[in-house]
Amino acid sequence: MDRVVQRVADAGPRTGEPLDVREVANNLPFLVRTLLGMAALAVLTNIIGVGVVVVASVGLNETATHRQLVDVLIASGVFTAAAVVVGLGTALLLHRRTLRWVLRGEQPSPADARLALRFPLRIAALTVVLWTIGAVVVSATAAIVGKDGHTAFGIGAGIALAGLATAGLSYLLIGRAHQPVALLALAAQPPKTVPVVGVRWRLMLNWVLTTATPIVGVIVVLTSPHGKTHIVGVSIVVALLALLVSGLSIALSARDIGEPLRGMVDALRKVGDGDLRGNVDIEDAGEIGLVQNGFNDMVAGLRERERIQDLFGRHVGSAVAERAIDSGVTLRGESLDVVALFVDITGSTKLTRETEPVAFVEMLNRFFEIVVEEVERCGGLLNKFEGDAVLCVFGAPAHLDDPATAALTTARAIRDRVAEAGEVDIGVGVASGPVIAGQIGSASRLEYTIIGDAVNEASRLTELAKRVDGRVLASATTVDAADDAERAHWVHGRQLRLRGRETPTDTYRTATAADTDAPPSIARRLQGAARVVTDLSPLSRD
Repeated sequence: MDRVVQRVADAGPRTGEPLDVREVANNLPFLVRTLLGMAALAVLTNIIGVGVVVVASVGLNETATHRQLVDVLIASGVFTAAAVVVGLGTALLLHRRTLRWVLRGEQPSPADARLALRFPLRIAALTVVLWTIGAVVVSATAAIVGKDGHTAFGIGAGIALAGLATAGLSYLLIGRAHQPVALLALAAQPPKTVPVVGVRWRLMLNWVLTTATPIVGVIVVLTSPHGKTHIVGVSIVVALLALLVSGLSIALSARDIGEPLRGMVDALRKVGDGDLRGNVDIEDAGEIGLVQNGFNDMVAGLRERERIQDLFGRHVGSAVAERAIDSGVTLRGESLDVVALFVDITGSTKLTRETEPVAFVEMLNRFFEIVVEEVERCGGLLNKFEGDAVLCVFGAPAHLDDPATAALTTARAIRDRVAEAGEVDIGVGVASGPVIAGQIGSASRLEYTIIGDAVNEASRLTELAKRVDGRVLASATTVDAADDAERAHWVHGRQLRLRGRETPTDTYRTATAADTDAPPSIARRLQGAARVVTDLSPLSRD
């Protein structure tokens, strides 16, 4: 069944194309099972209805002659056989367009889908027509063989009432057997508008046909003339059958409503858990089908939103994407204290000349993957790629409790992993200070960025770091703001006059083996003493 649904859903209209014998062979078993199931249910339901009418008529008319009973029963049997043949043939004619697109594995047109969905209702109407004709034929036969007009009319009325109940039950049973075909039609043409005959009117119609009509039949039997026989017995039999038919009708109607709703509840639970992979089958052409189709549209929209958010996050960073989604588009800026980290490849111009373009891009992507992983691991934002360089920010737009420690840790991790990979040499600069952060551009094209002295300082330090042992330089302001564990990895460097800055910048570089093994110089011992005095000075003031 699922394979047939998928083939029909994937197929498009193929009017005029030659018949695909293989497709027909694949779909034929499914169609045969469905047709045989509907035919068996329709014939069985109507034969049971005929049997009930015969038993009731014979029971109420025991005083009739043997000849009269035989003539009426023969007429009933002949008409029943003829009605079965005519009914099955008419049903096939009514279903011929549906048979065509199902066999060919085509997607039905809107008109064909509507015909397929109305098939159970058309069969119910056909049942009413055949039983009405049967009522006329049998009551006329009863009058011809000598029964009085009241008896003939009573037989005809009983047959008509039985036909209505049979039609209602046939509608429910055939609708259930026809469900696989209905699923194909609804998958190809889901409901878009509220139908004229919705759930409420269908339930009312089922009640009238399968509950009210048998009760009327009981009343008709109980009000039969005094000359009739076995009135009480026949009434009890009809009442029991009325209870059975009514219960079966309620069970089928409840199942038709309850199963889709349970499926919706399960699907909603999965969506609540974050699973957006599945859809629900559209099982109804009415209000329930509209809800199911709306759910599928909603899940498709959520999947698209998640995909766009993922793409958005890949381009601007997850923190910027979440902030933009939460607060919307704005061109306002804000002043923040952040730590800027700049990474640049050494000798990239030479690499572009000596490396094939594809290999160079693949190498860049491996390098950038290291940078992205380490920056995001410490809570930073990879703000932008600038050729073979990367600008990273710690402290914006997402707040960090200790951006200095996070940035310095990231700088060392990037340096170590890039050195381990052994493909490129880099320089890393880290600086901190106030910057202006925000989305710049126009209303149609925006970019989140930071502008300020800290960015320029980090960029200048990066160029100098390429010629320093350890390949990382950080401003003293940044190292001083880090925690003790991180500061232990850094040693004081030189004061540098950076391009574009009037005042010199105190720098730190990462500690190397030479720094830890060599005896401390006088300058380093003086520096350590100064730090101790600085750390103890608040205590002396107390």
